[in-house]
Amino acid sequence: MPGPHDIRIASALSAQPETTSAVDAACEDCIAQLGGAGCDLAMVFFSSHHVEQAQGISARVAEVLRPAHRIGVSAESVLAGGIELERAPGISILAMSLPDVRVTTFTSDSFPPLEAKEPEHAVVLAGGIGAAEDSAATFVFADPFSIPTLALVPALNRARRRGADGKPRGFVLGGLASAAKAPGGNAFFLNRRTERFGAVGVTLSGAIEVSSIVSQGCRAVGAPLVITRAKNNLILQLGGRPAREVMKDVVMQMTPAERGALSTGLFLGRVINEYKDRFGRSDFLIRAVTGEDPASGAIAIGDFVRAGQTVQFHVRDSQTASQDLALLLDSQRLYERPAGGLLITCNGRGTRLFSEKNHDAGAVSRAFGQVVAGEQLAKPGAMITSSSMPAGASFPLGGFFAAGEIGPVGSESYLHANSACLALFRAKTTTQAG
Repeated sequence: MPGPHDIRIASALSAQPETTSAVDAACEDCIAQLGGAGCDLAMVFFSSHHVEQAQGISARVAEVLRPAHRIGVSAESVLAGGIELERAPGISILAMSLPDVRVTTFTSDSFPPLEAKEPEHAVVLAGGIGAAEDSAATFVFADPFSIPTLALVPALNRARRRGADGKPRGFVLGGLASAAKAPGGNAFFLNRRTERFGAVGVTLSGAIEVSSIVSQGCRAVGAPLVITRAKNNLILQLGGRPAREVMKDVVMQMTPAERGALSTGLFLGRVINEYKDRFGRSDFLIRAVTGEDPASGAIAIGDFVRAGQTVQFHVRDSQTASQDLALLLDSQRLYERPAGGLLITCNGRGTRLFSEKNHDAGAVSRAFGQVVAGEQLAKPGAMITSSSMPAGASFPLGGFFAAGEIGPVGSESYLHANSACLALFRAKTTTQAG
């Protein structure tokens, strides 16, 4: 049984279309799982069907679950436990009891100009988000239409405090709201405040460790290439040749299966660390190829680029995505079982990528759920139901499908695409778990 100073996490999912009933059901499930422990932080993820009721969701969570802090973001799809509720009414709650953990919440109102790189701006931002030398992680949920997302993550990286060893403390994780395809269609709440634009976030510091994995959903095709001419998000030349011409050559050399994957788009991976001799799938930031210009021979991607960077074309690939996630989850199983997790997966994954439902959430739940022998659950001939399962048999997991995922690779965090970003929560020990 968990002790009074142990982290306890509960997760619940309701598919009821009526908002208040859905919130009540999820809250009551979380209360039962917490077993009398108070809720210090509730992360709430709600589908587009509930966007207009965002303020009511926040108020009802406060009334029923009574968290010290509550934060919410709208999404195309939500998930909890091993279930992904895709493009259907859903409310997911991740309720956390966090003894000896400082919870600092913030909105984008506390952000200085994100594009500014002066040290004083980083200091202001650090104060706004509650960054500290013992911070474990900063979670941010942003509206892609009103926040300069390519500037947001680097700014948050710079705002982290450094420890005595000079290394920055606290990963940056999160995702972009995905409930809308136009400005004003997303919704957020932070405690009593509800917004349709901007960003909300929370920093956890003190007696908690947050480990993370970032699993890619694409496979490289062709060979690595060097950008020789570029302007903003336009790649003019690759290896001294018009970029559009090089792209056409790569497509022509693809296998039939690879060409079939082009129905979901062509992508370009930008190398994170140029000093490596070889590049694996964890070495690329995946960006969509968003256009081409026959006149200039340029291609456009969803990022800013410069001459000298190494890139490689990619296609979505479900087998690669499955293998990558499985390997990363196996590495985390070497450590103490987490108290729970937050999964932010791309809205291009799910059944848009995998043939089976609940792929990412199911993989995480299987990795950390406790397997219990049937003879331990029931007498011979008795029915085994979910209520007969012992506490801890299922893994508390909450999250949503994002329009862009934020997670660390190495010591820095980045905005990703087609990835699954997982945060795992453990009580703080003398050894960092990963």
